[in-house]
Amino acid sequence: MAHAASFNNFITSNQAWVADGGLETDLIFSDGLDLPHFASFHVFDTEEGCATLARYYDRYIEVARSAGTGFVLDTATWRSGAFWPETVGRSLADLEAATREAVRFARDTRGRHADVPMVLNGAIGPAGDGYAPDRLYNQDAAEALHAHQVRWMAEEGIEMITAVTMTHPDEAIGLVRAASDWDLPVVVSFTTETDGHLPTGETIEWAITKTDVATGGAPVFYMINCAHPDHFAAELAGDWTSRIGGIRANASRMSHEELDEAQELDAGDPDEFGKLYGDLFQTLPRLRVIGGCCGTDKRHIGCAAHHVINRFGQGWNEEVIAS
Repeated sequence: MAHAASFNNFITSNQAWVADGGLETDLIFSDGLDLPHFASFHVFDTEEGCATLARYYDRYIEVARSAGTGFVLDTATWRSGAFWPETVGRSLADLEAATREAVRFARDTRGRHADVPMVLNGAIGPAGDGYAPDRLYNQDAAEALHAHQVRWMAEEGIEMITAVTMTHPDEAIGLVRAASDWDLPVVVSFTTETDGHLPTGETIEWAITKTDVATGGAPVFYMINCAHPDHFAAELAGDWTSRIGGIRANASRMSHEELDEAQELDAGDPDEFGKLYGDLFQTLPRLRVIGGCCGTDKRHIGCAAHHVINRFGQGWNEEVIAS
């Protein structure tokens, strides 16, 4: 019952909730893990990987605890869906097992931190390259493809699904339909290029409007991820922005192409990152999720929470974070 109350509070309240940073980049560059094909489910192959993931979650949950917020706990499943077996060299059964283990691991993590309100969120990435989409699924094909991973998560008790780093609305619409078949709340997060448009060229407004029309407004809210705030902030004007409930930005101002070719991590400036979040939370009326994407770590999320938290009248422990 306590978990149900936490989830209902997340859905209905106008309070800030902390999420984690760039899961894959943080595990690779901060913790030294090898994640072939940028697939975080590899952590479940070894005890060391599992222990590292536990420490990863713990440091972000501490941000939420210190900030007096709840925590959106994303599963390590961005690339464990039905599209990926051939690319990652695993069977579909292997990826099903990894997805189910990721949900159980998240549930166990919440059990270790009973004092922090927490939502178990199933992270589902695009069927292909989120930086340069090489195939564009229509709505029916996307629904059929993503239905596998949605089902695995639903059967393990996931509370919410987020379509992360979506490059075009048709795939997002299919994934929303798959989640709705299981009566799961669903969030859609689009990514943008440096011009604030999706990789396929459309505006964020167009993508959100198309998805809402096609699904009857089914998404709980929308997010933007895997782009620096400077890339999309100028696009955020109009009544439609009330549908945006979360930002999970990149630390770097580099383009997706430049990030793909970079040999070293560009972590940007965590304090500047936090100030930009403060600006976004003044601009967007329904923004509540404070998280990060590529290149971000605990410092970035802590600084973002610090700059946002007073908007919601929530408490703040000054000892937290930017270290």
